[in-house]
Amino acid sequence: MTSTSVTEGTGMPSFSVLRDQLWQAVSNVDDTHAVALVRHAAHALAQAEGTSPQTAAERVLLELIAPTQERVGVEWAANTITIAQEHAATAINERCVSAVADTAPATPEPAKGRLTVACVDGEWHALPARLVAEVLRLRGWHVDYLGAQVPTQHLIAHLHQRHSDAVLLSSSIPTHLPVAHTAISSCQTAGIPVIAGGAAFGPDGAYARLMQAGWAANAGGADALLTKGIESPTVQAARLVNADLPHLEDQEYTMVRQSRRQLVKQTLVDVEEGFPVMRQYTEYQRERTVEDIDHIVNYLATALYVDDDALFTRFITWTADILVARGVPAVSLLPALGSLDRQLSDFPRATCILATARGALSVPGQRA
Repeated sequence: MTSTSVTEGTGMPSFSVLRDQLWQAVSNVDDTHAVALVRHAAHALAQAEGTSPQTAAERVLLELIAPTQERVGVEWAANTITIAQEHAATAINERCVSAVADTAPATPEPAKGRLTVACVDGEWHALPARLVAEVLRLRGWHVDYLGAQVPTQHLIAHLHQRHSDAVLLSSSIPTHLPVAHTAISSCQTAGIPVIAGGAAFGPDGAYARLMQAGWAANAGGADALLTKGIESPTVQAARLVNADLPHLEDQEYTMVRQSRRQLVKQTLVDVEEGFPVMRQYTEYQRERTVEDIDHIVNYLATALYVDDDALFTRFITWTADILVARGVPAVSLLPALGSLDRQLSDFPRATCILATARGALSVPGQRA
């Protein structure tokens, strides 16, 4: 790679050009080229604009690597790359984050304080949290980055061993919200304020606020909130998670979670009857169908947990798009939703959520 692939004469190409170059390297599983490109971009940006290495590194992280990783998810959803390719691309982007971070050493004595950044238990999409951790480090925070899938008890043990001014919890998958809520409550009980981030917490962080946590949409937002000052929880923060969500008293969430296996089993039977083409599925296709139904039940339970129809509807319409991209008609979801509606006919919140989702599919002339 020559310098002209990153700089044109004495100037910098647009980040759009750089993103195309990085995507090409990632698509070709060319980690050597990808790492060289982002390193060169960070150095060239600092020289071209006269910015500090920290500022240049932050821009490369947020304006080059982060959008490239977002594109990985979009391309997977569109069925233009496989799961294996998605994993390879993510691994390369993780290497790129490390490479860029190495171009801008941290301040020896951070003046802002110490933070702990972690993904909630079960959350293996760690790159967003890693990006936040690196940007905050570049902005002068000392960051303990714990990575993916951190069990709550181990997170709390870490906080007891190493003081943190705040915990930043990341989650991308909404079905982790109950676990995230427990982690938030546990951290606050330990006297540590929590800032939540990630797509799991809903549009504009609605679910984070529901769980009495702070919210930041990105690293810049987290830094602004922390710099302004976030109040430490008082002893009154020690509470049962149900205190934040009084609707859980109706036990619908608990009952759906406890009966999940039976719900999935019966729904599979009903889907095969209502979508006859499934009888020709291979064993692999049947296994994926069982996984899809299990996801549907989990998302339904999560929607009951936060009492929000929209959470489930977003998942169903997203799933419909995924299926269509893979040659499976969206109508195949209707037998599953109809089966769950019949099985949960005594659960008013659940049936309302299911009815809203079925209406959002907008499949004319079809009945479950």
